[in-house]
Amino acid sequence: MASDGTIRAEALDWAVRTGDPSFADWDAFVLWLEADPAHALAYDAVSASVSDAADLIAKAGPANDDGPAAEPVRHRRPAWLAGGLAALTLVAGISTFFAAQRDLYLVETPPGETRTVALESGTRVELAGGTTIAFDRDDARYARLDHGQALFTVRHDAERPFEVNVGEERLVDLGTVFDVSSDASGLKVAVAEGAVSFDPEGAAVRIGPGQALRRPAGSNELVLVDVPPQEVGEWRDGRLTFEATPLDEVAARLTRATGVVYAAAPGGALVSGSILTASLREDPAAIGPLLGVAVRREGGRWVIGGR
Repeated sequence: MASDGTIRAEALDWAVRTGDPSFADWDAFVLWLEADPAHALAYDAVSASVSDAADLIAKAGPANDDGPAAEPVRHRRPAWLAGGLAALTLVAGISTFFAAQRDLYLVETPPGETRTVALESGTRVELAGGTTIAFDRDDARYARLDHGQALFTVRHDAERPFEVNVGEERLVDLGTVFDVSSDASGLKVAVAEGAVSFDPEGAAVRIGPGQALRRPAGSNELVLVDVPPQEVGEWRDGRLTFEATPLDEVAARLTRATGVVYAAAPGGALVSGSILTASLREDPAAIGPLLGVAVRREGGRWVIGGR
């Protein structure tokens, strides 16, 4: 049975998702509601804790708006969800209200290319290939990694910690140098110097220097492992190191680094080795002997692993 904290976190998660006008996964939402009577109780608790704040927001409106309040956006949803979903929508509306205050802009890199963004004195973000990241024009201490990989070198400020959002997760800088990747294989946060707090209001996992936190795609399991600090961000120098790494993660990292499209064959094999990626741009098949894996071309991509 899930803990109370887990149920509350799941309720908030569904609140944000169902507040999105494009949300369509109602079947999964209903299954979650029906899985445990405590889920409905969590809605009531969430509603009670935020209703006063929602009223204040609705009454106040934007500070520079002298006109009449705009009509709230109404989303289509099954009528039988009205009671429980009203509480969820309330939380989602508050989250959306505050998120909308950010003035975000996107920076993207194609696979095989890198880019450095300087945010303020002593703070920069280096994007790997195939990466999309959002920054705030008004807040140099915030970034949102949508997809790909980036190395953060941050001037630490205890009063204004640097924050990175990755999907629904929140990372808070407690030090200076850390690498974050998010792709089809999952989420990984590796620290070279200082420390990072993962989900400080929830799991509150502290990732120290020489450590990496992994969460495979489709899993809630968090795994903390040791990594050599010098390997954190080594992709900037054209080197990739794999230590018992799943093939889908290997393929994703190779694609980002080289611009060559790699894919993993079914089978779940793990790969270890350290390679320089420059030669793969001209000879993608060279990855076979370098990592001891089978490689074959299928149309416009190179499949690694399998037979």
